[in-house]
Amino acid sequence: MNALIIAPILIPLATLVLTLLARRHGRIATFFSLAGATALAAVGLALVVFAAEGRILASQAGSWAAPYGISVVIDRLSAAMVAITGIIGLATVVFALARDDDPARSRGFHPLVHGLLVGVCGAFITGDVFNLYVWFEVLLVGSFALLVLGGGKRRLSGTVVYVVLNLVATMMFLLAAGMLYGASGSLNMALLAQAFAAGEVPATANAAIVLMLTAFSIKAALFPVFGWLPASYHVAWTPISALFAGLLTKVGVYALIRIVTLFWPDAGIAHDVLLWVACATMLIGVLGAAAQVEVRRILSFHIVSQVGYMILGLALATPLALAGAVFYLIHHIVVKANLFFIGGIAARLTGSERLAAMGGLYAHAPWLAILFAIPALSLAGIPPLSGFWAKFVLVKASLDASAWIAAAVALVTGIFTLLSMSKIWNEAFLKPHPAGGISARSAAGLRPALWAVSALAAMTVAIGLGAGPVMDYAVAAADQLAAPQAYIQAVVAAGGR
Repeated sequence: MNALIIAPILIPLATLVLTLLARRHGRIATFFSLAGATALAAVGLALVVFAAEGRILASQAGSWAAPYGISVVIDRLSAAMVAITGIIGLATVVFALARDDDPARSRGFHPLVHGLLVGVCGAFITGDVFNLYVWFEVLLVGSFALLVLGGGKRRLSGTVVYVVLNLVATMMFLLAAGMLYGASGSLNMALLAQAFAAGEVPATANAAIVLMLTAFSIKAALFPVFGWLPASYHVAWTPISALFAGLLTKVGVYALIRIVTLFWPDAGIAHDVLLWVACATMLIGVLGAAAQVEVRRILSFHIVSQVGYMILGLALATPLALAGAVFYLIHHIVVKANLFFIGGIAARLTGSERLAAMGGLYAHAPWLAILFAIPALSLAGIPPLSGFWAKFVLVKASLDASAWIAAAVALVTGIFTLLSMSKIWNEAFLKPHPAGGISARSAAGLRPALWAVSALAAMTVAIGLGAGPVMDYAVAAADQLAAPQAYIQAVVAAGGR
């Protein structure tokens, strides 16, 4: 069982090493990359099966009792996040099999992607604040390198903004971890949760949590520090930008959910602040998207607005709201990664990402029009797709909590999201191409990309049509978050194994 718990870290780490050794042998490196991504997805799904039984898997490094051993903990939420990470990682590797004009970029791609997945999975399963910082550093190093892969002035400019803001957040996180250790003598999440619940922490510990949540808010691209995301994500190579869009801000959201539910489950002021931040993030993100004229830049602003929905669930803090946040995380990772994939394909076919220079896609590639419509309508919350159920649950939770303004903001944001998707549809798909037509050569080698996009579109439909079981899982995950005693007991008991 311990091998299964640590597998989400060991598999991408081993794949990183193998693809690095085989980087000059493209087919071998690709085989290792596909095998590693498939194995990670399979392990993630196996963990979901275990977690669905109500079991919390925990292990201590070297069987040392907390706080001396490094805790690894997998509950329903972390299991789901590992599984979806594996699925998006696999889709990204498959998409990257599409013919690329830069072989050097492809050689560096596979080791860096799996290095990023090591950090993402480590952040999802760690039970220790300091190691959460370590895994954030790992994924940031991988993301920095991936962002500049292929070079170019525009890409380097976007990377500078990304690096500066994320380094500021990282330094804040490290400072907060030091303050928390000085105040409590431990960074084990379970032991800290016990201390906070018993009122055994000094005021400096609460100040450290405020600083830590601020750092996570920057990484999650919450209002007002979100500008780094639309300035950077749209400049990366398509499979990289899709991987970032699906996963990176969700690590920050996950960290916010984990820390708040463990340490401050009843902190009224904190939840009030998060509620207003969530509303501002939804509105500013969707209004920013309305002003953009490039496909992936529009989609980048929509990442910001959609993160606001997830934080809305955390801010309301009711069981239904937390379940909605979990459901929204699962839905949005799939949908947003797929939209970035499709945006990249559309730009390749039309020769531009600017809406004014696009067009003719419906006539030239009706298959792409269908594949775009599925995640686009889901993002906007059109039934019966996954986004409808995610938004429905959060709006209902807002109304149940008498958060009328939050419910109104969520509904208005959904309407503006639909308008943005309609703008892309009209400009890129319906209107004729300004140059009179699309070259057939531009579609050469796109079959692997089509496989990845089709699989994620089918998954979006499946989540929507099978919303009942997914919601049941999300409700059970929310129950674990709302009552963390089982999480704490699993970590404490793991020290004797």
